Amino acid sequence: MTETTPTTVRLTVAQALVRFLSVQYTERDGVEHRLFAGVMGIFGHGNVAGVGQALLENELDRGPGEEHLRLYQARNEQNMVHTAVGYARTADRLQTLACVASIGPGSTNMVTGAALATIDRIPVLLLPSDTFATRRPDPVLQQLENEQHLDVSVNDAFRPVSRFFDRVHRPEQLPASLLGAMRVLTDPAETGAVTVCLPQDVQAEAHDWPAELFARRVWHVPRPAPEPAALERAAAVIRSARRPLLVAGGGVVYSGASAALTALADATGIPVVDTQAGKGAMSWEHPCAAGGVGSTGSAAANALAAEADVVIGVGTRYTDFTTASRTAFRHPDVRFVNLNIKAFDAAKHAAEMVVTDARAGLDALRETLTGHRVEEAYSRRVTELVTDWARVTEECYHRGHGPLPAQTEVFGALNELMGDEDVLVNAAGSMPGDLQALWRARTPVQYHLEYGYSCMGYEIPAAIGVKLARPDSEVVALVGDGSYQMAPQELATVVAEGLKIVVVVLENHGWASIGALSESHGSQRFATAYRRRDPATGLLDGEPLPVDLAANLRSYGIEVLEPRSVVEFREAYTAAAAARETTAIVIETDLEGQGPPSSAWWDVPVAETARLDSTRRARLEYERARRDQRPYL
Repeated sequence: MTETTPTTVRLTVAQALVRFLSVQYTERDGVEHRLFAGVMGIFGHGNVAGVGQALLENELDRGPGEEHLRLYQARNEQNMVHTAVGYARTADRLQTLACVASIGPGSTNMVTGAALATIDRIPVLLLPSDTFATRRPDPVLQQLENEQHLDVSVNDAFRPVSRFFDRVHRPEQLPASLLGAMRVLTDPAETGAVTVCLPQDVQAEAHDWPAELFARRVWHVPRPAPEPAALERAAAVIRSARRPLLVAGGGVVYSGASAALTALADATGIPVVDTQAGKGAMSWEHPCAAGGVGSTGSAAANALAAEADVVIGVGTRYTDFTTASRTAFRHPDVRFVNLNIKAFDAAKHAAEMVVTDARAGLDALRETLTGHRVEEAYSRRVTELVTDWARVTEECYHRGHGPLPAQTEVFGALNELMGDEDVLVNAAGSMPGDLQALWRARTPVQYHLEYGYSCMGYEIPAAIGVKLARPDSEVVALVGDGSYQMAPQELATVVAEGLKIVVVVLENHGWASIGALSESHGSQRFATAYRRRDPATGLLDGEPLPVDLAANLRSYGIEVLEPRSVVEFREAYTAAAAARETTAIVIETDLEGQGPPSSAWWDVPVAETARLDSTRRARLEYERARRDQRPYL
């Protein structure tokens, strides 16, 4: 008799899920990657006997064709989504991690991470557990009861922050749900958080699955080429410009388009400015590189933005920081040409749309513009502006501020000490603003800033994901004391996994960014410093809090260095980089230390009526600045 291959495989829903995820791959440019490099997880009663049991079997007794799917034990569910985002972004969105959580708070803790992933357009798979599909033990522990809609659970909060959402009520629904989830995760235009809710009873239910569900499956990530007529229209607009400017966004990095961007700049002389996500897409040393643009950009980039008659946006979604709340591009007749894989973004600012992969679009645009080059006088203008800003950067990096150093001096030391393939991880607060204006990135991997959602607490968990994706790179989690106190828990994960990162904590005893914003908007830095409540005033303006962050870091079993100056910081970083295990550096900086000079605006409304003189003065300044806003129609 001839043996036949079984046509069905009997597994629980959770076991089928794990086996399916283990054999999913992506392919781009002929190179294949495992889509899921592992799973971040925290178990509770909603998943320990379902997905938890399936992951245990994957570790100890894998079925035919099933591949290993390593579990990474997280400490907080929001953090583990940040880790997955850090991994996926570092892998240019071709790989990610899945995140599994129990029901109730375990699941809803992931909502913030889901919002971040979707806003930043980064693929992550979220597997929140859900209440019983059968409703037999209603209400189960941690269940929200909705009297009007019995099919609603807290997991419905994921709907507005997910690019794909489903709830698997029956085993037969799983294949369609998983295939739909994979489609979105691997679609560069539609990707973001993908949520598949798993009722805890369904996770443990057995079913006879078609064997082909578990065959190795490759998802091909496309590079859509620009439509020729659209490309010609865009090129015609660019040829008509006297002062064109290219804005490089995250799409340039994710599509691996750095060489194509550099080649276009070489051929045409068009200057390039970058967003937070696009920094490093072209080396800062290139003569056409003018630095960060927008509310926290450099004076060089913002001067070019103000003069540009044609703005070429590549892979950018034009956040309010990029456009300085629609005041950055001031030419009275400015026009836009947008190359973007997502039509929604390509259409912004009434642009000439080119829906395309960034690399394919830049290559095609260079060919279409053959022979075209900006005027020499414009190139000289770019060089002069960049040279002037270089002097400002040097001053910010080496200003000798005292008695405590300014944070820009710490950034300067890191910028000079870190290698081109090392990765700086940061998010939220005043640091991203200073870094976008000053940081000199030679490669697209070096600068990893989360600023789409500006989420405090991202840095340490994201650094885990970056390190898992780039084990040979030095990974530096740069975090303020405010952000550190949001999410230090994943240091335990760092230690458990034996990962080596460098954690740099800048301790300034307050929220520097919001303090400065408060002062400039008439609110006098109210409640932005970490102080005891003063019994005499009733305000939080008493003595500094006796919080010892270095001791907290040491409690995780991590070596901590405490330099008192920038010179000592350089020595500490050199030692931390040379160490084999994670080392933390805690340095105190001036809460009100001088940052780089501002050259653009950000729209934060000020109270229209107020009794405080400081607020009334700020409102007058706000109204003056708001006059420069334009609809870009």
